[in-house]
Amino acid sequence: MRIAVIDHGAGNLVSIVAALERIGIDPMVTSVPDALEDADAVILPGVGATGTAMARLSESGLARALSSWPGPLLGICVGMQLLFDSSDEDGGSCLGIVPGAVRELAGRPLPHMGWNDVQHRDDPLFDGIPSGEPFYFVHSYAPVPADPSVVIATSDHGGPFAAAVRSGNRIGVQFHPERSGSAGLRLLSNFVRACRQVTHAA
Repeated sequence: MRIAVIDHGAGNLVSIVAALERIGIDPMVTSVPDALEDADAVILPGVGATGTAMARLSESGLARALSSWPGPLLGICVGMQLLFDSSDEDGGSCLGIVPGAVRELAGRPLPHMGWNDVQHRDDPLFDGIPSGEPFYFVHSYAPVPADPSVVIATSDHGGPFAAAVRSGNRIGVQFHPERSGSAGLRLLSNFVRACRQVTHAA
């Protein structure tokens, strides 16, 4: 299983690589668009601001490559926000893979930081993880999808927000599974298992 982890300069790469190694994956960290041709799946991590991340993705050519990537894709935190059309954080465009916009959270203080319960619906990403399990968050914004049916999990900070989305094989999680203990590792394992099924079916 060849999983490409995108390096756009602000992706908390050490944590996500360590988490993947713990579940038996030796990921390929890359900042080169051509590397996606050899990947079975892509993980787009991110911390910081969407505008800075988009600028780096555009400069490297990865923005275009990711927008046309047909395989399984997991966006984490800012990586999830980048999947959408735009963000209020910087007022700029994102990848436009999933229709919708990123909005500031209603709750205070910001950033919303720490463990928070995640309520999820039945989805393979959460197999074996009870609804209400806490995950670790660090963010001030969250996406508001144009189609509410893509939301597969929610959490709350001054009101409910999308904690996970699925649009086909494009998945985003607003929390950090790589920093969420056993539940986070289980979620990453579920993603990898689904990627293997897609690869075997191809």
